[in-house]
Amino acid sequence: MTHDDGADDLGGVEAGDHAGAEGSDEAGDEAGDAGQQAEHRWPMALATLTAGVLHQFLPADFLVSPRWIFPAFLVVFLGVLIAGDPGLIDRQRPWLKVTTGLMIALIAVVNAVTAIRLVRGILWGQSFEAAGPLLAVGAIVWTTNIIIFALWFWDFDGGGASARAAAHHRGAAAFVFPEMSNPDLVPPRWTPQFVDYLTLSFNTATAFGPTDVSALRRSAKLMMIAESSISLALATLVVARAVNIM
Repeated sequence: MTHDDGADDLGGVEAGDHAGAEGSDEAGDEAGDAGQQAEHRWPMALATLTAGVLHQFLPADFLVSPRWIFPAFLVVFLGVLIAGDPGLIDRQRPWLKVTTGLMIALIAVVNAVTAIRLVRGILWGQSFEAAGPLLAVGAIVWTTNIIIFALWFWDFDGGGASARAAAHHRGAAAFVFPEMSNPDLVPPRWTPQFVDYLTLSFNTATAFGPTDVSALRRSAKLMMIAESSISLALATLVVARAVNIM
């Protein structure tokens, strides 16, 4: 082998090492971006536990029996989710998606049962002899409903939190947030997190329609219609009955 051949081989090795290093750096940067996008679980966990705690303040006639079973199930669901995806929410596993959906469905069913009992008590003039307890139950059902739809929006949009955190995720978004139209005003690779969906749910329940966030998919629009309708009907019935009692 000549000296020139040896130099060429050495140069090729160095170039390959340099390219490999650059590739590793790029992969590391992409992983870092994905990690920065992933969100913490504690905001949705706090909202979930809040729904369980609020239920405990309901009168006995509106509680799921036995009293402890609903919050106990919520704690179990959260424990399974945290054990399966500790730290940031960045693991895409079908069973984690199913577990999250079942937990949200449980909260929705329990709140629906309470709402039905509330409406029955209002329409048939039972359960309430004073406006205070009626307004308290109505406020708990209304607040829990906001939490439920926030969780649905959060788990539905773009395939869920873990899918949104993927480095090259291009899933179909269900909502357009103002930050998406103003990329210069937000951090790079910004993605909506639970607090953004909680704000969306609160605005939908109070304004009875979209505000700064637009729904793109028909299913998302139907979800917003459902939340607005429930909120409007609940507020109308509770306030009207409370005024009648006073």
